[in-house]
Amino acid sequence: MIRKIDIHTHIIPEHLPKWSDKFGYGGFIHLEHHKPCCARMMSGNTFFREIEHNCWSGEQRIKECNTHHINVQVLSTIPVLFNYWAKPDDGLETSRFLNDHIAQVVAAHPSRFIGLGTIPLQSVSYAVKEFERCIKELGFAGIQIGSNVNQENLNEKKFDAIWETAESLDACVFVHPWEMMGREQTQRYWLPWLVGMPAETTRAICSMIFGGVFERFPKLRVAFAHGGGSFPFTIGRIEHGFNERPDLVAIDNAINPRNYLGKIFFDSLVHDAGALQYLVDVAGEDFVCLGTDYPFPLGELQPGKLIESMSWTDTIKEKLLWYNAMNWLGKTSIPNLH
Repeated sequence: MIRKIDIHTHIIPEHLPKWSDKFGYGGFIHLEHHKPCCARMMSGNTFFREIEHNCWSGEQRIKECNTHHINVQVLSTIPVLFNYWAKPDDGLETSRFLNDHIAQVVAAHPSRFIGLGTIPLQSVSYAVKEFERCIKELGFAGIQIGSNVNQENLNEKKFDAIWETAESLDACVFVHPWEMMGREQTQRYWLPWLVGMPAETTRAICSMIFGGVFERFPKLRVAFAHGGGSFPFTIGRIEHGFNERPDLVAIDNAINPRNYLGKIFFDSLVHDAGALQYLVDVAGEDFVCLGTDYPFPLGELQPGKLIESMSWTDTIKEKLLWYNAMNWLGKTSIPNLH
C-alpha cells in the first residue's frame, strides 16, 4: 500500500484561554464544551463552528488516520486563530500557546505528526522571533500563514523578513485563505467559503508572483491550499493580462507568471477528478500533494480517495500521496514510520 502524508489538516487545543477576558477586548475564539467529544467554537457570544474531538485529540486523529491509511498528518492551526488583528503582544502570546500545543501533540506521536507553526504577522519582528522558535526549538518543518495580513498582500516589502527567515531556516510555508475578499457582500449561501476562498488563494499567489517574492527568494518552498484556488484554472487569463497590459501587471516583476508553475506546490483538495487531472497537468506531477482540510466538512472526507481513484500509474500516485510532500517539507525520512 502506498504511504500517505496529508499536508493540510487543522488542530486546536482542547482548552483555550479566555483571551478576550485576559486582554480586555473581543474577537478571540474560545471553546464551549457542551457535550462529550464536542465543542462549540465561539467568538464572544457568536457561534462560529461546532467541532468534534478529532479536532484536538491526537489519539482520535490517529484512529481516523488508520481507518483511511494516512501515515502522517501535517498539523496547522485553524486560520480563524491567526489573530493577526490583535495587538502585537497578544498575537505573540496566542501564537506561542497554539505552537506549544502542536509541539506537544507531535512529541507524543512523532512518527504520525509533523508541525507547522503560526506566527503573529501583525508584527514582523515578533513573527520572525516566533518563526525561529518554531523551527529551532519546537522542531517544526515550517509555518502556516494567511493569504493576507489585515488586507495587506504578501508581497509587501516588510514581509521579506519572513521569506528570508524561511530560506535561512530551510523551512516550508503553507498559505491558507482567510478573511476573504468581499465577505461582507457574500454572506448568504456559504459564499465566502465556496467562492471567496478560491479567489483569496489566487490573490496570494498572484501577489507573490507579481510582487517578485519568488525572484528575491528563489529557494522558497511554498504550498497553497485548496488546489491553489482558482489560480491554476485562470492562469491563461492571468498570463494574457500580463502580456497585453504589462504597464499594469508587470510593474514589479517582468517574469511571465506561467514560469512559476513547476516551482510552487499545491494541495490536491479540488473535489473533482477532472479538476485534479488539470491541476497536475498545469502544476506538474511533482508539485501537487495530498491535502484534505481534515477534519472539516468542506475537506476530503475520505482522505486520499480521489488520488487513488485516478487512472494514473502507481509512480504518479506515490508522488502525490507521499514524495511531493516530503520534498516540500524538506525531509528525507520520518523516523520510526510504520
